[in-house]
Amino acid sequence: MSLRLATFNVENLMNRFDFSGFRNQLQEDRALALYEIKDEAQYRLLEQARAVAHTDDTRQLTALAIAATRADIICLQEVDNIEALKAFEYGYLFKMVGRGYRQKYTTAGNDSRGIDVAVMMRDETQDGQPIEFVRMTSHAPLTFEELGLQSPELEALGNMANERIFRRDCLEIDVRIGGVPLTIYAVHLKSMGSPRNGLNGRDATMPIRMAEAKAIRWIIEQRFGKDHAASKRWVICGDFNDYGERVVIGGGDMDGVTFTPVRETVSCLDVLLADGFAHNVVERRPELDRWTLYHTRGPQERHLCQLDYILLSPALADRNGRAIPDIVRNGQPWRTPFPEGQEIRRYPRIGWDRPKASDHCPVAVTLDMA
Repeated sequence: MSLRLATFNVENLMNRFDFSGFRNQLQEDRALALYEIKDEAQYRLLEQARAVAHTDDTRQLTALAIAATRADIICLQEVDNIEALKAFEYGYLFKMVGRGYRQKYTTAGNDSRGIDVAVMMRDETQDGQPIEFVRMTSHAPLTFEELGLQSPELEALGNMANERIFRRDCLEIDVRIGGVPLTIYAVHLKSMGSPRNGLNGRDATMPIRMAEAKAIRWIIEQRFGKDHAASKRWVICGDFNDYGERVVIGGGDMDGVTFTPVRETVSCLDVLLADGFAHNVVERRPELDRWTLYHTRGPQERHLCQLDYILLSPALADRNGRAIPDIVRNGQPWRTPFPEGQEIRRYPRIGWDRPKASDHCPVAVTLDMA
C-alpha cells in the first residue's frame, strides 16, 4: 500500500489584487515601473489588467507542475485562502489531471500578506486505498514565551516574547491511508529577505527560523512523546526558506558555467535533523541534484539550493529506505542554469523569467504505508 506525497510553494496563489506598489516602489511590478502613471486610480486599473493577463499562463504552468507530481496528497505554500485554492483546482488542475483533489484544507495563519499553507488530498490513493481526513490543528497562536524560546537575538530583530512564533503556521493534519494513520505537518518558515544590519538576509533572519524549527520539534514531541516520536508515522512538508548546502554558480557564457557544492555551518534544518529526529529524503539524490530553487542577485551572487523539504519520521524513513524523491523542474524559467545531465524539457510558454510555474520546484515521493 503506497502513498504519493508532495510539497510545492505555488508562489502567490491569490484571489485579490495588490495595489500597495503605488506607494511602495519595492512592491511595484517592474512592468508598471516602465510607465508614467498619473494617479492611483490609473495604477489600479493597470495593475488589475497586468495581474489578470499574467495569471492565466502562470496558473496553467503551476497546474502542469502539480500534475507531474502525481501526488495523492500535496502540501502547498503561499495560498491566499480556500476560495483561491478551489478556483485554481477546478479551473486549471482538474482539467489536466481529470481526477480532482476534492479534499482541501487551510487556515488563516500569521503572514502579513495573508499567504497561508494548505493541503489538498484525493479521496483515494492511486492504488485505490481510501484517504480519510481525521482532524486538523493550527499551531499559529503559539508564542515565543509559551515555549521558552525568547532570546536576545530575537529581541534584536524586534520580536517580543508575547509574539507568535510561526510566520505562517504549522498546520497539523491527521489522515488514515487505507486505515493506517499518518500525521502531516505543513509549514512555511520565515523568508530570508534582503540584507540588513550588516548581515545577509539569511543570517539576519536565522533566529526566527531556528525558533520555528524548535517549535515544530516541540509540537511533534508533545504529540507523540520524546521517547515514542521515532516510532510513529509523521512527515514535515514545506518551504523552510533555508538550506544546509547549496551549489554555487560561477563563470558565464564566455568561459563556461561552474557548479560548486558548498556546505553551510548553520541551518535551521539542524534542529530537526539532529540525532536522527527526522530524515531529509532529498539527500538520497546526488549532491548536485537536490536543488529546488535558483537564487540570484545578479551575476556575482548565484546558487541553486534546496528550500523545499519532505522530512520523514525515523519509522517512515526506515520503512522507505529505498524511496528516492522526484523534483519537478519543468516549470523553471529559462534563466535557471542546470548542471550537466539535468536538462529538462520545459513546459510550453515558459519565459526567460516569467511566466513560470513558480520560483520553487515541487518535491514528491512514494511511501510504503503498509
